[in-house]
Amino acid sequence: MSDDKKEGIPQATEEKAVAGPVRDAPGSGGGGNSRFFLVLSAILGLLLAGVIAFYNVPAFHALLHPHPAGDNAAKTAERYTCPMHPFVLSDKPGDCPICGMALTKVESAPTPAAGPAGGARKILFYRNPMNLNVTSKSPAKDEMGMDYVPVYEDEVNGSGAGVNLPEGYATVQVGAERIRLAGIQSAPATRGTISRPVRAAGVVVPDETRVRRVQAKIDGWVEKLHSNFTGQLVTKGQPLLEIYSPELVATQREYLLARAGVERMKESPYEDARQMSSGLAQAARTRLKLFDVPESFIEELERTGKVQRTVTLNAPASGYVTGKEVFEGTRVSPGMDLLTVTDLSRVWIEADLYEYEAQSVRVGQAAVLDTVSDPGAKLNGRVSFIYPTFSPETRTLKVRFEFPNPGLRLKPQMYANVSLDLHGVTGVVIPDSALIETGLRQIVFVDAGDGSFEPREVKVGVRGDGKAQILSGVKAGENVAVRANFLLDSESKLRAALTRMTGGASAPSQPQPQGQGGHEGHGEGR
Repeated sequence: MSDDKKEGIPQATEEKAVAGPVRDAPGSGGGGNSRFFLVLSAILGLLLAGVIAFYNVPAFHALLHPHPAGDNAAKTAERYTCPMHPFVLSDKPGDCPICGMALTKVESAPTPAAGPAGGARKILFYRNPMNLNVTSKSPAKDEMGMDYVPVYEDEVNGSGAGVNLPEGYATVQVGAERIRLAGIQSAPATRGTISRPVRAAGVVVPDETRVRRVQAKIDGWVEKLHSNFTGQLVTKGQPLLEIYSPELVATQREYLLARAGVERMKESPYEDARQMSSGLAQAARTRLKLFDVPESFIEELERTGKVQRTVTLNAPASGYVTGKEVFEGTRVSPGMDLLTVTDLSRVWIEADLYEYEAQSVRVGQAAVLDTVSDPGAKLNGRVSFIYPTFSPETRTLKVRFEFPNPGLRLKPQMYANVSLDLHGVTGVVIPDSALIETGLRQIVFVDAGDGSFEPREVKVGVRGDGKAQILSGVKAGENVAVRANFLLDSESKLRAALTRMTGGASAPSQPQPQGQGGHEGHGEGR
């Protein structure tokens, strides 16, 4: 039994020895797996590099996946452009890198436009649209896949039509599809007559020739006022006030005595005595008239032979009492204003016109008036006077208009609008919307055909009714851009700036190594 135990002990120890190597097997297998993963990673890396080269290296792509010639031509014909920046071209959809707008597809590849002699336009070089200093002698693409923009000879040297371009502008060449997308519209320049309508705000004032003042010519007192408030309507010959004056009473007596002397001297045999008596009576009567005593009052004095204590003064004209300086019992003296009567049947309108408007206004020109209070009413009048001096504050010229005032619709100090047409002129006329104001000059874009728009500086004459007279720069029959011409303006300035930054028509003098994306050369400034 002891022997069995002795034999069992080495047996167990032997089993442990056998089991030990079996547990170490996985350790030795782990090294093999690491090598397997390294090989698998290398294979995946090669596949990824192949995919990248397939899509980015044209030669590798053509080697693995050749395209038929017809497919390449169809793909080349598919081009995309920005409606706001037509010089941005791409062969695949995307967004404009300048304004962010989605690129639109051009149905067919643009063909070179006709040049000055009727042939194809000559391309001087190509320019990177995103970096003006990068140019190429042949078509190329930049890092973003955008096509280089061709620079034509006529864009550098002139318009191609024998017309000098305005400084800072260049001819714009766009296709029919781009014209439609940008909404560019043209209208012909025609010969016609154009008038300049002028509209000015004026103020109603009384006609100064219809204002009458009632003044005292003697010392006295106001006994009674028949017109006792401002604004009262009076008619010519209507009693205004009664005045007591000792001088008037004495003059009445002198006149009555002189008349009595004339009657006594009728039987006198002396001609001189009769003439002297008659002269005294006539002098007394004239004196009463010079004191503004009404003729009716003198006739009543002659009929009754009685001296009146007060004398009634009548209205010299029909109108409204616009001034009242006295009350009943007021003492008056010679030269004192008593009442003011204004005839408002005709009034003046004083309006301010700007200098360029006033130069064409003439006395007697017809004018039309309307008011805010009565918009439907129109009154016809005329220019009655042009003031000789300008206002230093407003730099305007005051012009006076004369209008009838039926029903007293025009009241003093009321605002009114005056319209008149200045003398019409005949010449070349274009829509006013075709003009681009720069502050120092006016520019229009003439449609030269085949999608070409030529900037021209014009001299503008009379403007009115949505039209403008062109004195020079555009001929009758030529078409000018009237809508979306601000896009042409910005594009023309941009093209001129690009040409100026690259030194005019100077392309790269030395070829540079061709870079990625087909770059042939770079400008000196890069």
